[in-house]
Amino acid sequence: MLESSFGITFFLRSSAKSTSERYTYIRITVNCVPKETSTKRKWNVNRWDQKTGGAIGNKEDAKTFKRIAG
Repeated sequence: MLESSFGITFFLRSSAKSTSERYTYIRITVNCVPKETSTKRKWNVNRWDQKTGGAIGNKEDAKTFKRIAG
């Protein structure tokens, strides 16, 4: 039987500048082969939960991100 796996992870990638906003990336893994791409969105580091890979808060932008990611 052929078995396949699939996973999606969101994460922030640090930039050369030390700012509080970083670009959000998505990593899609299919059969243990990862591919990454930028979402072209910036997110504040203080409003990001690294453990869950998602936005923190109840503001409209966080709700929108959670809808997209979740």
